[in-house]
Amino acid sequence: MVSPAPNPNAPPLKLFSVVIPARDEADSLPATVEHLHLELELGRVPHEIVVVDDGSEDGTWELLRRLHEKIPVVSPVQNTGQHGFGRAVALGLRNCAGDAVAIMMADESDDPRDAVRYWKLLNEGWDCVFGSRFIKGGGVIDYPKLKLLVNRLANLFIRMMFGVRLNDTTNAFKAYRRTVIEGCEPLIAPHFNLTVEIPLKAIVRGYSWTVVPITWRNRQTGVSKLKIKEMGSRYFFICAYLWLEMYFSRGDYRRRR
Repeated sequence: MVSPAPNPNAPPLKLFSVVIPARDEADSLPATVEHLHLELELGRVPHEIVVVDDGSEDGTWELLRRLHEKIPVVSPVQNTGQHGFGRAVALGLRNCAGDAVAIMMADESDDPRDAVRYWKLLNEGWDCVFGSRFIKGGGVIDYPKLKLLVNRLANLFIRMMFGVRLNDTTNAFKAYRRTVIEGCEPLIAPHFNLTVEIPLKAIVRGYSWTVVPITWRNRQTGVSKLKIKEMGSRYFFICAYLWLEMYFSRGDYRRRR
């Protein structure tokens, strides 16, 4: 599938919301939030940072309250319902005020300078900006070999299934105009498969998108929450659901230009 062209007459964006789901990330959150805030300030990006505590047991919530006092643009949200990466992101999206949004990890694996680039590209009229670690200019540092192999196989499967040139669909770090998020509702993936649901929905429903190289490094503290053996069937479910929409919905959910 080929992306539509960006809209040069798209309304200018006023506020960039960065949504960060966090579960037991007290060790990494201060650096993640402070570095992100600094880069967005340097890039003159009007922003808020919405951090969703997804049932942490390590003092993450108390830390977020202190971060809010230090950096007022930090907006802590507590997920008091069912937990899960997708549920936490969806809660953050419902509680953000921006007309553009990025989803970012709490473990400092994503480069905040890339968030500034996302903002600039959205302001050029793109509906979505997808980062890829596996194109020229991108890169990964200390990626566990087994996860890397599974990642490349999963993304190859998605490329073949949907006929897209995007080769890093499973990466969470992406940015959207708010109209895209609204056009992708309801979000149904409760776990890490949300990272596939939103971009594939946006592509299938006809929103414009572009791909840029980004860098990623493995977390330096804490433990990854992604469990490969638990996610295979969940990723497949979302892919099958959207493949059926692409071929059998007769365009009922596509964006009307």
